[in-house]
Amino acid sequence: MAQADPSKNDGSLRTLRETVEDFLYQEAALLDSWRLDEWLGLFTADGRYVVPTTDLPDGDPQKHMVFIDDDMVRLRARVERLKSRHGHREYPSSRTRHFISNVRIQVEAGAIVATSSFLVYRFRMAESSPYVGWYEHRLKEVDGELKIRHKKAVLDMEALREHGAVSIIL
Repeated sequence: MAQADPSKNDGSLRTLRETVEDFLYQEAALLDSWRLDEWLGLFTADGRYVVPTTDLPDGDPQKHMVFIDDDMVRLRARVERLKSRHGHREYPSSRTRHFISNVRIQVEAGAIVATSSFLVYRFRMAESSPYVGWYEHRLKEVDGELKIRHKKAVLDMEALREHGAVSIIL
């Protein structure tokens, strides 16, 4: 896997990093505005969204308990539930603000692996909850556009005692 070094004056690498950053910012904007159907459109047909538990951030969803392990079928169901009155933890919808920084990219056999730090604030019922961690996005170009093949959101927090469950999309 080639490590992308943004300090190099390589125009193509810089352009790729900027393209990936813009993509991640667009994803965050869609989530903050609850445009969840459009957000789903950012995924490949075999896309996956994973949130490991706080005590096992490198856990394998095939072997370990995770908070979220959604393939596209489950991800579509999650989005439908969040948009309906049946998503009690999110009806009415929370307000969120996603902050993304420290974007790093690697290129591996035609796939782009982007890691970044995140801070997501959730505002609901006069309370705010911060979620802090890092993302790993495995991106693939499909018909000239970047798509998410795998998104992993790893929380840095030791526990979710104050938060309860992760009811928003990180």
